[in-house]
Amino acid sequence: MPPHGSARDVAIVHDWLPTIAGGEKVVAEMVRAFPKSEIYTLFDFLTEEERRGLTGGRPVHVSALNRLPGVRRYYRYLLLQCTRAIEAFDVTHHEVVLSSSAALAKGVLTSPDQKHFAYVHSPARYAWDLTHEYIATIEGFAQGLKRAAAREMMHRFRIWDQRTPPLVDQFIANSDFIRKRIWKVYRREAEVIYPPVDIDAFSLSQKPREDFFFTASRMVPYKRIPMIVEAFSSRPDLRLVVSGDGPDMARVRALAGPNVTLLGHVSQATLIDHLQRCRGFVFAAMEDFGIAPVEAQACGAPVVALGAGGTAETVRGLESAAPTGVHFEAQTPQSLLAGVDRLIAEEANLRPSEIRANAEGFSPAMFRTRLTDLIEAQL
Repeated sequence: MPPHGSARDVAIVHDWLPTIAGGEKVVAEMVRAFPKSEIYTLFDFLTEEERRGLTGGRPVHVSALNRLPGVRRYYRYLLLQCTRAIEAFDVTHHEVVLSSSAALAKGVLTSPDQKHFAYVHSPARYAWDLTHEYIATIEGFAQGLKRAAAREMMHRFRIWDQRTPPLVDQFIANSDFIRKRIWKVYRREAEVIYPPVDIDAFSLSQKPREDFFFTASRMVPYKRIPMIVEAFSSRPDLRLVVSGDGPDMARVRALAGPNVTLLGHVSQATLIDHLQRCRGFVFAAMEDFGIAPVEAQACGAPVVALGAGGTAETVRGLESAAPTGVHFEAQTPQSLLAGVDRLIAEEANLRPSEIRANAEGFSPAMFRTRLTDLIEAQL
């Protein structure tokens, strides 16, 4: 790759830009890899400063839906309208199309002589494997009517979604876990390129490791923070420090014993300080990839993580030549504590320098190199 990125003219198509999160950071690295690119997205709610940081000043094209009054409040309910809007983008004058898709972007229409590479964060889980769970969360006034409408919307979206795989020349998955899901839903093979993690913002330290475990997360149900807190509260010989806030905070407070410290939301500097000092980082979510465990490893912290989903790939277990943590089998307090005990027993074999080296394999530079190499090889 040239020192300033590829010279190819690329259309980068992304679902939407409501804020800067994991998917948007992927787009930012795509722009750095292809600095002549233009971005196409259904909705753009970023500030001018956020947009410039993301795109480097490259053009951003939005759909007509972006002009609807107050659309920021309800854009996620416009799923079927979005299927039409993504098809309305004309990207046929670009040399290459690169979509960043968690639902819609891969449905963009391309010309016969264009290559379309679809980087898939995941097939839309609310429409496929989690559709029953999603519909069950719909409550309140006219619950039955709203659930029936949601079922119809998901059915129609699945029909559209099944039409999109032939539009893609090469699928790219953000983990082997997602590669398998792409095969399940679309019956298409995918190359795996892990998403970029800003590991340079995290570093090893000369601070001694202290006698506490640490977890940091948004407190939403799938992160399983109450389960982690319940597990540690049952073991007063172990200390746990928890960072984060969210809907599950009330449950976390109710479950927290005297050996559990709740910090709430903390600054980046405080987060890094705890990652550099903790005995181990605890992570119980079933993630498509999972950035937090990689950031912990960039600080040399061993990780106790679920042995399924993305963390089965980003954390090297004790059976590895250079382990970076421990995998536990089930999202239960008993299984988690068994993992913690295994980490304590094997601490001498978990070396910070080797843990950091594993994290470096997920750097933005590595992402850009793998992405451009794959695209150039196909072209």
